[in-house]
Amino acid sequence: MNETTDERTKEEFEQATSAELNDADIDKDRAIVGRDWASRSQEFLGTATPEAIRNFANGYGDDNPLFTDPEYGRGTRWGGQIAPPIMAAILNAPLRGERPSKQERGGSYRGIHAFVSGGTWDWYRPIRPGDTLYSFGGLESVEVKRSEFAGRSVVKVNREVKMNGNAEIVGVYRTLVIYTERKKARERGKYKNIEEPNYTDEDLAKIDEIYAAEKPRGREPRYYEDIKIGEALPPMVKGPLTTTDMVVFHAGGYGFVPYGLKTGRLAYQNRQRIAPFYIKNDYGVPDVAQRVHWDSAWAQAIGNPRAYDYGVLRECWAHHYLTDWAGDDAWVVAQHDEIRKFNYQGDTQFLSGEVTAKDDRDGRCLVDISFKATNQRGEDTMKGTATVAVPSREQGPALLPQVPADLQRKAIEMMARHGELLREGR
Repeated sequence: MNETTDERTKEEFEQATSAELNDADIDKDRAIVGRDWASRSQEFLGTATPEAIRNFANGYGDDNPLFTDPEYGRGTRWGGQIAPPIMAAILNAPLRGERPSKQERGGSYRGIHAFVSGGTWDWYRPIRPGDTLYSFGGLESVEVKRSEFAGRSVVKVNREVKMNGNAEIVGVYRTLVIYTERKKARERGKYKNIEEPNYTDEDLAKIDEIYAAEKPRGREPRYYEDIKIGEALPPMVKGPLTTTDMVVFHAGGYGFVPYGLKTGRLAYQNRQRIAPFYIKNDYGVPDVAQRVHWDSAWAQAIGNPRAYDYGVLRECWAHHYLTDWAGDDAWVVAQHDEIRKFNYQGDTQFLSGEVTAKDDRDGRCLVDISFKATNQRGEDTMKGTATVAVPSREQGPALLPQVPADLQRKAIEMMARHGELLREGR
């Protein structure tokens, strides 16, 4: 790269990281907290076909036959293939409904960096092949905070209620998203001196040893009576992280709506729609700001040493850890996770967990789990908790949770309005 290109790239990156948080955006968000709107977004995938379910699971490294083999599922309590419950995060077909006015759309935060810092899931029923998912929801809360990484930041919690075509609620997803000023993060450079990993053959052999021992619980029930408080979950490993991992996750169905990954004429059209999302690369070519997940030069421009993973990908890893442990007859009722540190290219995540409580109240046999991910530097990068419903020798099969009545009524109303607008459109 010659000096002129170096200077041009530096100027482009400095310009692209100059945006500051706007109080007007924050005020717009505060005005719409608690409002629910139909999601009109078309995700990369809207319907869970058998192949889509398999590819999504494979996209984060999950080979559980309950998710990947339609024939296998026929011999389980589910009577057929089901999707990993967390697949609800990436499925969405447009739901017709009332449109928010321009004043009700919240802040745009143009040029401000956003990253997922954690989430909370409640799951109520499985996703089956042929299910199309729709959603509604909105902004649940917005706060202004200060962080070591980027100074002032905006912390938002978005709620999505996911339902199938029968208005049956599949799950509720609350996502914690942090908006930071790229310039402040770059200037502070909190993480810029983190050393690059360098693996020996012995290091890789230890990682491979964990991979070789991993397997889903499968058909062998994990009975409530056999579970002990304090018992450890088997280890799981993810990594070392590569660009290929990002490609595979997108190929599995993660579409990053509303920004999207486009090519050719579609990329041109997207660039006209959301020009600030496109930042010129070393060759002077506009490319997505989202490339912080595979372009280390751009990641460094916003204060990180290398490209890093998606928070959603790490949530899927946690879910993989839980479903492998739980087995075919169990159901992950809830999952809460907090992304504590970045997971950079070359980093490895070691997952561990333990049973923290048991509860057989009202005939429901529930087990609480605490889990975390720790990188090769010994830093905890993610922590979380989960609740799993398991079968019991005394009380029988694991029961699915009941949907809160007010939420179910809201879903029925939303789907009914969707139907009305479809008829009017015809």
